[in-house]
Amino acid sequence: MQPGYGGCSIMKSLGVTGGIAFMFGAEINIMEYFTEQNIELFLERFRSLGPLPGVLLTFLKSFVPPLPTIVIVGANAAIYGLWLGFLYSWIGLVTGSLLTFWLIRKASDTRYIRRWAAKPKVRKAMLWAQRNGFSFVFLLSMLPIGPFVVINMAAGLTRMPTVSFAAGVALGKGVMVFCVSYIGTHLSDFIHQPVKFIGVALFIAASLWLNRRLQAYFSSSAAVTPEPADTME
Repeated sequence: MQPGYGGCSIMKSLGVTGGIAFMFGAEINIMEYFTEQNIELFLERFRSLGPLPGVLLTFLKSFVPPLPTIVIVGANAAIYGLWLGFLYSWIGLVTGSLLTFWLIRKASDTRYIRRWAAKPKVRKAMLWAQRNGFSFVFLLSMLPIGPFVVINMAAGLTRMPTVSFAAGVALGKGVMVFCVSYIGTHLSDFIHQPVKFIGVALFIAASLWLNRRLQAYFSSSAAVTPEPADTME
């Protein structure tokens, strides 16, 4: 055995084990850390960096699905104000979606992406996105709760025109971000006036219900439509 080989192997094993533990730990604890209070503290602490913290948090949503969209967008509006908070959140969400769309399109021929795209639910989403691309992206982007990463990836795999995807995301996210930003800047009013708070709760519940209905509609539409040739070739 060469000198230092055993130590090197041990270090590599520890590194891999530590990396796996970190990934699982991060996934488990991420929702516990990203509370409204912690996010607002983070934004306040790094406010000297300008719009970067607010844009970065919403940008990461496209790559870390567990991040709570409503909490992050609301916190941006509470810290930066309605219009700046809206702008920073919108820029982060749209650029994150566009980057995911572009990366998946470039990696569509890799084995891992092909295996993921072969799943029945993904194939259905891809089929509906191919036939009704703009509507698919726009409608689901309007909701504050939904499978945003799957939407971006499915659109990228179907070779959806970039202009159509960008327009659907930009308009849909614009509607959603403004609604959530408005709630974030008037949160104290909603807390002290139960009637308005009930309206917020109904808005979130309606978003969940509509998200499920739209996904069911997309799936049923794809199921009754003949599947086209493979779009990734």
